[in-house]
Amino acid sequence: MPRITPLAHETATGDAKDLLDVVKSKLGGTPNLLTTMAHSPAVLKSYLEFSGALGGASLSAGVREQIALAVANANKCEYCAAAHTVIGKGAGLTGDQTVAAQRGEADDPKSQAIVTLALQINENRGWVDDAGFQAAKDAGLTDGEILETVATVALNILTNYVNHIVATEVDFPKVDLVETANA
Repeated sequence: MPRITPLAHETATGDAKDLLDVVKSKLGGTPNLLTTMAHSPAVLKSYLEFSGALGGASLSAGVREQIALAVANANKCEYCAAAHTVIGKGAGLTGDQTVAAQRGEADDPKSQAIVTLALQINENRGWVDDAGFQAAKDAGLTDGEILETVATVALNILTNYVNHIVATEVDFPKVDLVETANA
């Protein structure tokens, strides 16, 4: 049971309603995470703007979803694992690729370097040692891609933590969290 009940889009008012209207027009619905965030329009607006800005980043939607899945699994966020499995498939990932991403694995070396860096950022609270940073550079990541990886991790930590704190009810097809070598 959620600790904070999501706002009903139909009865929301003011800024919360306006933001949820935008969400519904883009997604065709209003997921529980976003209707919960709507209790603070500032939080929902910040999330939507941050997410929207990263949509124009150089990292592809598929790679951003691989990061989201790896971070969700590492942080044991069932809501985000479920949501990003659906979103990842919409971004072109296969079912096998979404499960692999949860394990911190990707098909190509550059995507693997990005996911590895993302997990290091997440696990070490942003502290990546020189070897980890150099490995990302050696794999061909640009300075911009490294910064976009940091930002994508930060965005996903926000959603993971909101879901943990409020016990958001999963309204996507549930997926199992997977064991990883680091688990």
